[in-house]
Amino acid sequence: MRLSPDELIFWQLGFIKLNATILFTWGLMLVLVVGSRLVTRRLSAGLERSRWQNVLEVVVIAIAKQIEEVGLRHPERYLSFLGTLFLFVAAAALGTLIPGYEPPTGSLSTTVALALCVFVAVPWFGIDEQCLGGYLRSYVEPTFIMLPFNIISEVSRTLALAVRLFGNMMSGAMIIGILLAITPFLFPIVMTLLGLLTGMVQAYIFFILATVYIAAAAQARKPEPKPQPEPEAKPNP
Repeated sequence: MRLSPDELIFWQLGFIKLNATILFTWGLMLVLVVGSRLVTRRLSAGLERSRWQNVLEVVVIAIAKQIEEVGLRHPERYLSFLGTLFLFVAAAALGTLIPGYEPPTGSLSTTVALALCVFVAVPWFGIDEQCLGGYLRSYVEPTFIMLPFNIISEVSRTLALAVRLFGNMMSGAMIIGILLAITPFLFPIVMTLLGLLTGMVQAYIFFILATVYIAAAAQARKPEPKPQPEPEAKPNP
């Protein structure tokens, strides 16, 4: 039983290897790019819209709403990055329904790459929101002593993101593999559906955690509404 798609090698020349992780990762990215191109090629601003456009708008609005609820005031600025993260992890989980497919998120190298994307995006959006000086000052607040602890926090949460996603994805694949070896076909099918549900939940959790980290870096908070002045009472005649 393979514990990781890294162990499935399709082609090798010396130390250069083409394993399932690389193949399925690039294949998944190709599917997402081609699919997005097909869905968005005939968008309409009128009342008559295709079913694909309706589905696309529902997905985009739902993702943007989640980003806004976390605390980012302008979700459209973060939608492309966070939405892509969610769709990639979710599509990797949905691919388990295809025979012979192994989700690339079951490899530690893929989950580390996704976590590094979040690691780079956090300061990127933080600097974009409050300029370089304001972002760097957050590392020494409330005192300069907090600088090493804040740096350790940045690294540790990146590692935690990678290990969390890898552990959950790999554990589901291992359970299904064990059950396929020792039980009849019906029960593993049920476990496959359960693994699919777990994968979708992990996509949502990964998306929410990435959004929370970016929101914390950007220090974005909704402005409090200004109190309306009370109308002056008119004197009685």
